[in-house]
Amino acid sequence: MSYMLTGFEGKVAVVTGAGRMRSIGRPIALALAQAGCDVVLTGTGRPAEQYPDDEREVNWRDIESVADEIRQLGRRALPVVSDVSNPQAVDALLERVVGEFGRVDFLVNNAGATRGGDRVPATEMSIETWQRVINTNLNGTFYMSRAFAKRMGEQGEGGAIINISSLAAQLLAPDTSAYATTKVAINGLTTIMARELGPKKIRVNVVAPGIVETSRLDDVPRGKVWDDMIAAYISLGRAGTGEDIAHLVAFLCSDQGEWITGQNIYVDGGHLPTPRR
Repeated sequence: MSYMLTGFEGKVAVVTGAGRMRSIGRPIALALAQAGCDVVLTGTGRPAEQYPDDEREVNWRDIESVADEIRQLGRRALPVVSDVSNPQAVDALLERVVGEFGRVDFLVNNAGATRGGDRVPATEMSIETWQRVINTNLNGTFYMSRAFAKRMGEQGEGGAIINISSLAAQLLAPDTSAYATTKVAINGLTTIMARELGPKKIRVNVVAPGIVETSRLDDVPRGKVWDDMIAAYISLGRAGTGEDIAHLVAFLCSDQGEWITGQNIYVDGGHLPTPRR
């Protein structure tokens, strides 16, 4: 029995939403490249003026920078600006991936709508905001899974789809109606597709992060309030990192994870339902 992860050589992984420097997508892409995959990276092509200060300070170039890191690991990288909420763009992405690499083996649906306007009560949320979150988080996951699973099935060699959900689907906290609803729906979609695709040896799982230190949370003030919240709610006493999520994603894609499908695995440091006293 080997305790090294295997099953990556000659394989191609697609990771959506992989361009931010402090993120979940970038560590996932790098972990799969380190394991032996060639990696396709998608991003929205966000303008540089929207980059966080730390990205601008190092002349970060979104998915292009991550692609450079992957090439330094000796793997091929294909950065593509693509909109997962547009089914035509998804079909074009698949065509480009197959044209470049000839195959696709792993899909990580990580792209998510940017925070802003959706952290309000449902009665105060605009229809435009609701649709934006639903289109990116839920519809994007469906469009990508539908197209890429079909290709994996045609190849006849199995594969793996990992959907990045969230602890929010379990907490169902106020002011998260759009975001949490998409994550609950993604969990259901995962279970259904796992059952449908099992006969084709395509595994479909959810990885559900808790509080993870990424640039998406830059609007949350740090300091004593943050530290007290982490201490009160997280059993292991710290927020997560993108690498914490990437480790599990790599395992689920590996040969060692070949008998795991239809599962929703929380990676949250032991998040407590109520604060410890």
